[in-house]
Amino acid sequence: MKFSDLELKDSLLKAIRRAGFEETTPIQAQTMPLILAGRDVIGQAQTGTGKTAAFGLPILQALPPRATKLQALIIEPTRELALQTKEELFRLGRDEHAHVQVVYGGTPISRQIKALKHNPTVLVGTPGRILDHLQRKTIKLTDLQQVVLDEADEMLDMGFIQDIEKILSYVKQPHQTMLFSATMPKAVLKLGEKFMDHPEVVKIKAKHLTTDLIDQYFIRAKDYEKFDILCRLFDVQAPDLALVFVRTKKRVDELTHGLQARGYNAAGIHGDLSQSRRESVLKRFRQGKIDFLVATDVAARGLDISGVTHVYNFDMPQDPDSYVHRIGRTGRAGQNGISVTFVTPDEIGYLRTIEQLTKTKMQPLRPPSDRQALQGQLAASRKEIEDLLASDLSKYTQAANNLLEEYSAVDLVSALLKKLTKDPSEVKVKISPEKPLPYKPKRPNNYRRRSNNNHRRPGRSYKARSHKQRGRRKHK
Repeated sequence: MKFSDLELKDSLLKAIRRAGFEETTPIQAQTMPLILAGRDVIGQAQTGTGKTAAFGLPILQALPPRATKLQALIIEPTRELALQTKEELFRLGRDEHAHVQVVYGGTPISRQIKALKHNPTVLVGTPGRILDHLQRKTIKLTDLQQVVLDEADEMLDMGFIQDIEKILSYVKQPHQTMLFSATMPKAVLKLGEKFMDHPEVVKIKAKHLTTDLIDQYFIRAKDYEKFDILCRLFDVQAPDLALVFVRTKKRVDELTHGLQARGYNAAGIHGDLSQSRRESVLKRFRQGKIDFLVATDVAARGLDISGVTHVYNFDMPQDPDSYVHRIGRTGRAGQNGISVTFVTPDEIGYLRTIEQLTKTKMQPLRPPSDRQALQGQLAASRKEIEDLLASDLSKYTQAANNLLEEYSAVDLVSALLKKLTKDPSEVKVKISPEKPLPYKPKRPNNYRRRSNNNHRRPGRSYKARSHKQRGRRKHK
């Protein structure tokens, strides 16, 4: 479907053409006609599939001329996503002169109160800060016509359900509600049942939860082996821009420092960093000044960064939904992406659960050898030397001739290559061990425990093994 088929305002079509788009994405094609017709909609859409425009364009289309009261409220789970949504709406609504404002925590509320006095017609914000403004009466929803709950599963995971319910209790008049979510757990559907009027459900088939543009691999490795394998992967795969996901803030710090010690251009973000520090790191990453960004799930929620070529799950995600969100950071805008997930022997059950959800079989990947890693480094070093040779080297000619009188050209080039490459054995890095995720496999309804005698091992008591261990052994 083309955007021109949707009977949008000329000003919006102009903005769409300016952005370089002609045809709608699947989620846009299926939800926008319903939203434009005034229906409540629940849409399942992975981050990066164009859902912002799916609800943003109908909102801008519905704005009355010269409106001075708040018409639409968009609730986002994180500051970063709220800012990105506001910027997207500003670009799309520039010719409409749409007045879009954003509110979020972590910054002085006084500035936001001052900005809200200019009567925005569209407000984007995080649940806690929106509720704060409502309680201060600096936001009034008396004329509100549309509400969007974006990344609903993320907001539920982050414990925002009570805040959302309180916010929606302020909306007394009839209004249109749109809910978008990357996954569709029962809690999200219940939210729709409670606050929506016979919503139309547009659900992307499970096979599309992870795009075909992402090549998905897994590596079986013990926890203490993962860091060295990760470094060798970097050398062999040579990612342009990569995200590395870990489970804890401590792991972010340790992994970031370890990568930096080995010469990789890496930085980390987690919840303990100040907002200004996080924004600074993210800005440098978007600009390509940082090659590897290490992050926890919470810190990376809502990130919409173009150009990410690789996603590395250094630690297994806590649940399959998180896996979908993580790897959805790559394989965007028609570009291919690669995801690599490290799996300890005790976490194979999680891997199978993820494969069942996404209906995608991850391919096993053999860890690169030290020799392969060195070859990858040498290829990168050759490119660096070629770039140097293209520059002006005239002032170094005499010194080079002097060195050639004392050493052979092969020795000098070998020395340069050694300087440009990294020998992992020279920089020891220790990452604190992390316990594997506690996996409790689901038993079939007809499961019956077998006799103890059937499972005994010589010299080891069956009773000494825990229930968790028995379940794990059964499912290996």
